[in-house]
Amino acid sequence: MLNPYLFYQDTCEAAFNYYAKVLGGKIDAMMRSSDAPPDMAAAPGREKTIMHARMSLPDGSVLMASDAPSEHFHKPQGFSISLTVADPAEGERKFNALADGGNVTMPFSKTFWAKGFGMCVDKFGIPWMVNCPAEGM
Repeated sequence: MLNPYLFYQDTCEAAFNYYAKVLGGKIDAMMRSSDAPPDMAAAPGREKTIMHARMSLPDGSVLMASDAPSEHFHKPQGFSISLTVADPAEGERKFNALADGGNVTMPFSKTFWAKGFGMCVDKFGIPWMVNCPAEGM
């Protein structure tokens, strides 16, 4: 099983709460840095950050993430989280929700390979592709 692990710049909790609403996911874990044992204590000011989050999605896939300290954070590049849905209306709804407050890089529309496809970077900086494949694809 392949599960993406995303890193945020202190927005992991907000992102996961948003994704749970948009994607219908269930947050299984939301561990704060303050939950670590004393010998692994968070740096001052980072106690409320998320050291590990886990979300189960309705299709059985799992999304995991954490907040990265600023000195270890790298802006996401070179990948997109790909979300596949069967119904174009559902795909467009999820695409619009993910794109809200972010940046649309390819508007959701019909293509030669899909009943609907779009690309965006969400308001948390994560790149997404929403795909509703054509029959036989």
